[in-house]
Amino acid sequence: MSISNLKLRTGLTIESFAERHVGSNEEQTSKMLKVLGYESLDEFINDVVPTQIRLTQKLNLPIPLSESEVLVELKKIFSQNKVFKSYIGMGFQESILPTVIQRNILENPGWYTAYTPYQAEISQGRLEALLNYQTMITDLTSMEIANASLLDEASAAAEAMIMFYHLKETDRKKVFISNLLHPQNIDVIHTRAKSLEIEIEVGDLKDFSYDTNYFCAIVQYPDTQGNVIDYTEFVENCNQNQIKTIFVTDLLSLVILKPPGEIGADAVVGSSQRFGLPLGFGGPHAGFLATKDEYKRSMPGRLVGISKDKQGKPALRLALQTREQHIRREKATSNICTAQVLLAVLSSMYAVYHGPKRLKNIALRLHALANFLKVGVEKLGHKVLNSLYFDTLTLELQGISPSEVRMRAETQEINFRYYKDSLKIGIALNETTTVEDIIQILNILNIKNGKLSEYNFDYPEFTIPENLQRKTPFLTHPVFNTYHTETEILRYMHKLETKDIALNTSMIPLGSCTMKLNATTEMIPITWKEVNGIHPFAPKEQTLGYQKIFSDLENWLSEITGLDAVSLQPNAGSQGEYAGLLTIKAYNQKQGQSNRNICLIPTSAHGTNPASAVMAGFKVVAVNCDSFGNIDIDDLKKKAEQYSKDLGVLMITYPSTHGVFEEGVKEICEIIHANGGLVYMDGANMNAQVGLCRPGDIGADVCHLNLHKTFCIPHGGGGPGVGPIAVKNFLKPFLPGHSVCENGTGNWEGAITSAPYGSASILVISYAYIQMLGSEGLTHATKMAILNANYIAKKLNEVFPVLYKGKKGLVAHECILDFRRFKSSCGIEVEDVAKRLIDYGFHAPTMSWPVAGTLMVEPTESESIYELDRFCEAMLSIYQEIQDIESGKLDKEDNPLKNSPHTAEVLICENWDKPYTRERAAFPLTYLKEYKYWPPVARVDNVYGDRNLVCSCLPMEEYK
Repeated sequence: MSISNLKLRTGLTIESFAERHVGSNEEQTSKMLKVLGYESLDEFINDVVPTQIRLTQKLNLPIPLSESEVLVELKKIFSQNKVFKSYIGMGFQESILPTVIQRNILENPGWYTAYTPYQAEISQGRLEALLNYQTMITDLTSMEIANASLLDEASAAAEAMIMFYHLKETDRKKVFISNLLHPQNIDVIHTRAKSLEIEIEVGDLKDFSYDTNYFCAIVQYPDTQGNVIDYTEFVENCNQNQIKTIFVTDLLSLVILKPPGEIGADAVVGSSQRFGLPLGFGGPHAGFLATKDEYKRSMPGRLVGISKDKQGKPALRLALQTREQHIRREKATSNICTAQVLLAVLSSMYAVYHGPKRLKNIALRLHALANFLKVGVEKLGHKVLNSLYFDTLTLELQGISPSEVRMRAETQEINFRYYKDSLKIGIALNETTTVEDIIQILNILNIKNGKLSEYNFDYPEFTIPENLQRKTPFLTHPVFNTYHTETEILRYMHKLETKDIALNTSMIPLGSCTMKLNATTEMIPITWKEVNGIHPFAPKEQTLGYQKIFSDLENWLSEITGLDAVSLQPNAGSQGEYAGLLTIKAYNQKQGQSNRNICLIPTSAHGTNPASAVMAGFKVVAVNCDSFGNIDIDDLKKKAEQYSKDLGVLMITYPSTHGVFEEGVKEICEIIHANGGLVYMDGANMNAQVGLCRPGDIGADVCHLNLHKTFCIPHGGGGPGVGPIAVKNFLKPFLPGHSVCENGTGNWEGAITSAPYGSASILVISYAYIQMLGSEGLTHATKMAILNANYIAKKLNEVFPVLYKGKKGLVAHECILDFRRFKSSCGIEVEDVAKRLIDYGFHAPTMSWPVAGTLMVEPTESESIYELDRFCEAMLSIYQEIQDIESGKLDKEDNPLKNSPHTAEVLICENWDKPYTRERAAFPLTYLKEYKYWPPVARVDNVYGDRNLVCSCLPMEEYK
């Protein structure tokens, strides 16, 4: 038993983590319960959660550890990992994250606890960092436009392929892939192509026919063996035959290599991992997609653009938001609504801090070391197979076997890349490599077994031929040429941080997004070398600590969901949805029921649901909801029976997207099963289930979980996310596998991410969270999340009616507040309320989803009664302002809501011409005089930004 659970003679115990995680204590909880008319928390929960789905036993989880104990335990576990120098390459190479960036962004809750920048006015800092990222990508690739990151390199390659598939005007269905792509890229592209019936041909580029059956071709630059190939003729031939070209590239190599955009590429994809991101046993890393301007409306992922605010100042926002794939629902060409924002921000700051000169020095040094290695290897009698290369060599060993080299290398804690049934090995150098490292490598490869007597042999420092050299400048914008001292970069990062609202500023009450505490103790291990310093394709015997974490986490998530097996591979909620649907589809195919391609989805569903269904090859059929927001069971039954022969799956969110525990959920699942379908449960609202009920017990066959919601991985301003799936036992063989290395799950559909365990390094956050709370702590957290939501609903219902409630007038963990009547009564819309909340220091709740003209509020269990009251006070104050507009005390057009948010610049101007006071504008409540968040820009003009699309850094004079 843990010492934290043993009473001492004094009767005291070590303080539990639950007391730190949950915002309100016992006395404050009683106060909230009294407002709702209840004496006890259990009595209240019994009225919220339907009896027929309640869990009757405690979750079988380990006894909780204290915060100090869990760090000791994790150190012990991760000490089993062996951190070797890895020269494996394959798209993953060690880099150096400058410590000033690590401390002030990666380890800073002002950055990692922020939400996706949908409210532009309070997101200007990370939007600027993302604009820098887009500029960095477009500059290095020499393309016209780039998105603000994707999930990883392999999925970015697949997204580019699918983009061109949907853009093609002919019936071409084939894709040619060079056999020299990294194998995991080929694997993921195969997986994504199969559902859309895209034909994949993998082969030698020399054998490519360029015929009219192909709509695109994909190459790696430099390729997986390190070769730098001149693709000029290949691109010309593709252009002549209307075949789009996709280059999967190494971003650092483009500092000195001719960029794909200058060769004529149609799209360039890759990962910015080498720009300061730790290996992390595979992630998280920021993928990118750059393309031509003409494809901007079809490009997946987010796009930061420059617009202007109400005062005419430049202001940033997510551009062309209606092209975001989850908004398109079943018309989507991708299900992407997630990015890797925190990682993109880190990479952009790496480029800002180093600037073009230092980046070029890093690349040139690395290339020189590769030349040194090549000459040394050839002196030892081995054959170097690369004629041209950047930093990666493929050798054919002479006089020694790969197994002998491996034994000698691992004795010195070194990993090379070993090819199956071949004398070849690969050596990929990286930013951390030194001359001493090269000498160590040469000694391992020395077949005489003695040290070479002389290493001062001549070698060329630069061997890239003229026609493949980069001649164009890059990163010329002042932002990449200014902040090169630690003092300057520190102030720049802090300036951007203070422009944003994150959880260290105030509550972020976003419905369905679950913005809860990301505890410091959970975050600490991610910067340990034993956690973030391991290559994703390192041998299994070097990753025993990770295997322990994976095994425990899979078992715990199985217990929490009531399902039998878990895949940790999906690195976003949208990817979890996709993986879950592929699992169902693969099972049906194995059963000889490939015809089961109908997916029933309630009209209230999140947009990624229908988007994922289409991507997985299902046909979407909508199911109606009733006036209470519940699934219309009669309509469901009718459609399930109508499509029974072809019914594949029902996608359902529980509690419902409307924030209610639907009483008929078991009956709903039974109807689907009776008609031959399976049930997929979207785990977005799992924060209302943990410890109280379980998807598997309710009737779900598959459930994805958002570890960046319920299980405390930070949102990071829009990523990283992790979206594992839990399935019933009969589906286990159909979970995602991986072609490069076995990952302990299924292997039917192949990989959906670059790495076998996705964003492995941040799984430790959820591990620590579950380990510190245990069964009782997790259950109590769920109860408090539901209590907090009902407390807000009760306090605001009279002025802002709660749109949907359960049988006893209660909601689940979130509530939808209705503002629609104010549009007709006084011209106030829900966006005005959202922007006015900024003046009160709050991020707005989820706006106009799932119902237009509403706000969906989810406070989570982490917020205290004080913060809940402060939010309610702000909302009631806004209601008074609306009443003053309705009564004529405030002008209908010129009022605090329509003019919100108010910047400091507007308030201190000499000519204040508003029919209300400056004080009412900026300090409508007393607490704001103690601490005030000042928005850096006024309300952003969305229409102007879309009509005048600019998605890379403006000249500095534009900001003056």
